Amino acid sequence: MSKDKETPERTRERLRQEELKRNPTGNMNDAFNENLADLAGSLGWKGVSILILVILISFVLISIFFK
Repeated sequence: MSKDKETPERTRERLRQEELKRNPTGNMNDAFNENLADLAGSLGWKGVSILILVILISFVLISIFFK
């Protein structure tokens, strides 16, 4: 295979990355409905860390109020 031709896997990944850049919130919604790996991929490391912080803070607040 020549260097100019992309494999189908690389083509799909390139198209997926372009879609993430064009429409990040739509992809985040799809990730919520499908699986956690797509959610983490669409949010990035900052978004995932914020999501983890929100979950931890809400867990602490709930445990304080319902003791």
